[in-house]
Amino acid sequence: MNKNNSNHTVLTIGTFDGVHIGHQKIIKRLVEISKVKNLTPSLLTFFPHPRMVLQKDANIKLINTISEKETILNAFGISNLIIKEFTKDFSRLTALEYVENILVNQLKAKHIIIGYDHHFGRNRNANIEDLKQFGKEFNFEVEEISKQDINDVAVSSTKIRNALLEGDIKTANAYLGYNFMLSGTVISGKKLGKTINYPTANLYIEETYKLIPKHGVYIVKSEIDHQTVYGMMNIGFNPTVNGKHQTIETHFFNFNKDLYGKNLKIELLQRLRNEHKFESVSELQNQLHKDKTDALEFLNKNA
Repeated sequence: MNKNNSNHTVLTIGTFDGVHIGHQKIIKRLVEISKVKNLTPSLLTFFPHPRMVLQKDANIKLINTISEKETILNAFGISNLIIKEFTKDFSRLTALEYVENILVNQLKAKHIIIGYDHHFGRNRNANIEDLKQFGKEFNFEVEEISKQDINDVAVSSTKIRNALLEGDIKTANAYLGYNFMLSGTVISGKKLGKTINYPTANLYIEETYKLIPKHGVYIVKSEIDHQTVYGMMNIGFNPTVNGKHQTIETHFFNFNKDLYGKNLKIELLQRLRNEHKFESVSELQNQLHKDKTDALEFLNKNA
């Protein structure tokens, strides 16, 4: 970055997994300040998730992939997303090194908006009071988000993850303030759906850290070639045909374009039912007719 004023930033820092309605309050404030002070609205986040690196917690699943997070933040007016690779070496930076090298020299921070409980630096031993002291030294302002402000919105990424794992998509979407999505590439499947008049797009998600909701059937929508398309998605193992691997398959209504190789973002709107093992393929077909009827009825009232 060069040193002209337009590159000075108003900055917030955090994982922001889900970019939920609690996060959105902070982002709204960030965008407000950016306009008042003519600063670039910027968000510093870390990847991999610090828990993956420091606690070897490879099992943590995240609500958004990096590219989903970028799309969502752009929609909320954050034009500058900085993804800092989180490594053991990075975690060993002292508070001073982190503030001077990253926040001041690299990111040109002039205004930082941060939660009252923010900790940083080696062993997370510096807090918001330390950050305010550094602000005096390096000429940036620190705006604290109070405990009350954060707790006003009784939402957390953990609550959203738990709702998704329980299949409670309605609660998850209410907390997110937008529809939870799955993003990936359409790959070739077993083509069983085609043989029973329910062709499906088989979604491959490259990011193994992405949280996949509880198995079952969901009502979904997607934007495909500038057209809004609705459908129903099955997440699971296809037990009726003794499937061995988890698949994410979507049957889009009134849509017959070839989707192989396409990248899709599919939004989950409502959960219809659990996945079942049916006695026969024709019994499965009957259930799919019912699912489609239920989905269209829901969309008729809600879409």
